[in-house]
Amino acid sequence: MIYCGTTRRARGAKTTMYKIAFDTFGCRLNQAESATLHDQFIARGYEVTDDVLEADLYVVNTCTLTSQATSKCRRRIRSVARRNPDACIAAIGCYAQTDAEQLAKIEGIDYIVGTADKLRLVEIIPSPVKLPDPLIVRGPVTKDTFTIGGVGHYPASTRANLKVQEGCDFVCAFCIIPRSRGRARSREFGDVVREAHELVRSGHRELILTGVNMGTYRDGPHTLGDVIKALTDIDGLDRIRLSSIEPTTIDDTVIDEMANGAGKLCPYLHVPLQSGDDGVLERMRRRYTAAEYRHFMERVVERVPGVGLGTDIMVGFPGESDEAFESSVRLITELPYTHIHVFSFSPRPRTSAFHMSDPVAPETVRARSARMRRLGERKKAEYYAAQEGSVLRVLFEERACDGTFVGFSDNYVKVSVETEADLSNRLADVRVTGLSRPSRGEFYATGEREKEYA
Repeated sequence: MIYCGTTRRARGAKTTMYKIAFDTFGCRLNQAESATLHDQFIARGYEVTDDVLEADLYVVNTCTLTSQATSKCRRRIRSVARRNPDACIAAIGCYAQTDAEQLAKIEGIDYIVGTADKLRLVEIIPSPVKLPDPLIVRGPVTKDTFTIGGVGHYPASTRANLKVQEGCDFVCAFCIIPRSRGRARSREFGDVVREAHELVRSGHRELILTGVNMGTYRDGPHTLGDVIKALTDIDGLDRIRLSSIEPTTIDDTVIDEMANGAGKLCPYLHVPLQSGDDGVLERMRRRYTAAEYRHFMERVVERVPGVGLGTDIMVGFPGESDEAFESSVRLITELPYTHIHVFSFSPRPRTSAFHMSDPVAPETVRARSARMRRLGERKKAEYYAAQEGSVLRVLFEERACDGTFVGFSDNYVKVSVETEADLSNRLADVRVTGLSRPSRGEFYATGEREKEYA
């Protein structure tokens, strides 16, 4: 996605020296880091634009999770260089960390900045000028706790991402993240709370905690549960939401807070499954069996009324037999998921899965992926339909193309209401009256406002 916005300048203010555009690929963590860079460059005097032709500096925050992701990054860089040959182009982040030499072969690229240095970009680029040869900045990634300068800038969003953790020690067989982002490390507790306060002062009513392996957060005695409790005490913050979190890292304090109806932690968990077959899970180096995963999710459903559940499922991992795939289908069918992200296995160099034999035929992977996506759509439709008659608390975000106003409930149901009023960044209780699926394919629960909050 392109992360963009426009700064407003008071009459008579000094003209901005340069214009910058951001293009962010991949995860929510990348979005959080782009928002931080956005803030830092504005402080330096840049104006943000979404017009490629206007940009003096074009920043591509890259992803290397799959081969498709790296291809998209390369295509975007080439497109920018072709359309605006005078723009200084910087590729930063995961792909820049793992494959800087490959990126350096792209004509028109000027800076290649890896994970350890990406948030120093404003220091690395003194002015956006073209270089005769690409400059590669790729320092070592340490395991030290860290702080982040500034505050994420989200000019067009009611919600804001809050980075609390980085890196991963689990080293799953298919995953390149330990190479692209390093080993697990946590953000200093006080710095997390500091940015949270600043984001709320900027008008954000919901914060989404994010990290690579967020449940492993540790800063001295502080755990993720302590972060949640500290943020709960912030006046003006209405909701706290967790991004994807590993099943073996979620302790009872988090579930207790989610089960607390008077608390601020949203009743929604996105917990990756990857496979429902024990043999495949073992080859993947996942840290649970299918039965252990099922038991955990059933316990969450029992303890947290109305909880929404999301997951990631990987199709076509080497050695995935028809029986193994059917085990995944069965587990997905039997658990009450609301959101299912389906990924086809993508062999990544420098991971152990890259060298595994017994690959699954591409046509089989495509067929299995399509079947799993259809199952995911059916599960989501069933969950949305089950909301009819219930009252959901919704934080409204924007007006949709059909004229309705849309937002998300605490349990991550997308809700639309018909209204002429501007409901941006407003909370309301909505009684669900039906289910809609506009032409663009997204599900909506439709409803009527019953009560609004200040």
